Amino acid sequence: MASPRRIGPPDAEKRALLLDAAEQLMVEEGYAAVSSRRVADRAGLKPQIFFYYFRTMDDLFLAVFRRRADEGLEHYAAALKSERSLSSLWKFSTDSVGMRLNAEFIMLANNRKKLKTEIAHYSARFRDLQTEAVARLLQQGGVDTEEYPPLVMSVLLTSVARLLVMEDTLGFSSGHTETVEFVERYLRRLEERQP
Repeated sequence: MASPRRIGPPDAEKRALLLDAAEQLMVEEGYAAVSSRRVADRAGLKPQIFFYYFRTMDDLFLAVFRRRADEGLEHYAAALKSERSLSSLWKFSTDSVGMRLNAEFIMLANNRKKLKTEIAHYSARFRDLQTEAVARLLQQGGVDTEEYPPLVMSVLLTSVARLLVMEDTLGFSSGHTETVEFVERYLRRLEERQP
């Protein structure tokens, strides 16, 4: 029986270059443009080095997603500690590069069960953190959480952010400026009510 093929360390510099290259390709051209050869070329590495760090393309996509999601969770945790936690979460949620990547991952997950499961897992963690921040601010601001349930408010904020980024990607922006101003004004008012 053959021994399993050796895989490069997860903290290797060349692996990080491959992850960066895959992410860039996904943002610029979509997930369909990502191949082992194109990723290696973009990273300035020989094509065979790809398979030293990733057994399959699924392994690459999972690694790119996890890295981005872990960074996002760190950002969320820091945002929750800031005075303007909801504004920080809103800014993070409306980041066009991050949202473009999310859209690509969601499309990719339609045919990749492991990725779909991973996205659902991280999405639940993000939703819990955001709902916690919304609940805290609503309560501190004296807002009736029966009338404005934190979970619903969290879903609405996330949905609006995704829609704005998706439409912007399509080159459509009617009502975007007004919506962003409305949301940011509402968040500022909530944050100003904090003790």
